[in-house]
Amino acid sequence: MAEDADYPESRATVYTTLAAGPEFRHEIEVKRSRFITVLQRTENEEGARAVVAGLRKEFHDARHHCSAFVLGPDRAVQRSNDDGEPSGTAGLPMLDALLKRETAPGVADLSDVTAVVVRYFGGILLGAGGLVRAYSESVSAALDRAPLVQRRRLRICAVSVPHTAAGRLENELRAAGYVMAETSYEAQTTVLRLALPDDPAGLARAGERVAALSAGTAGLLPGETEWIDVPLG
Repeated sequence: MAEDADYPESRATVYTTLAAGPEFRHEIEVKRSRFITVLQRTENEEGARAVVAGLRKEFHDARHHCSAFVLGPDRAVQRSNDDGEPSGTAGLPMLDALLKRETAPGVADLSDVTAVVVRYFGGILLGAGGLVRAYSESVSAALDRAPLVQRRRLRICAVSVPHTAAGRLENELRAAGYVMAETSYEAQTTVLRLALPDDPAGLARAGERVAALSAGTAGLLPGETEWIDVPLG
């Protein structure tokens, strides 16, 4: 699969996001007000706004449906909405919780996530500071429990070899730790494909390894890129 239209070539080659699948929900209560956080993986603004619109319908009797989302490998798209709460007390703290979330020590790279906090007012005013803490903590508590994955941009590279040499070379590449993608067969050759980290140094090392394993008879032909999900850790 070629580079997705929602992911133009970016500086980042890896970032963290929610695992694919259904939305994730978590609720906290602060002075009788209910804060229901919904986290959804989204890849564009249209999808993010659809999440907000859907929750407005589902929780139509709630007083506030505050939202924040960050999109793209470089986190270039960042939006927030207070939805009637005092300015700066809801959407921005939610966005801040997404942007500052550490996914590894010293690493904050969470993206492609929409967060919506539905608030049912409990009758006790929280004040500006209390609202900031409540909305921030609501998103942070949800992220503590949500399933996350690492998303990596890999470049699919082709290696053409005679049919008789393909099996041995593939086994040696696998043994060397390379991720093999699909294999195709042409009239005179077998085309092995490797999924490699999309960085010049790594591609150069892989090319040298292929040349060494094939005694200089095969080369590495870089192709398109593909984003894939990889478990954290």
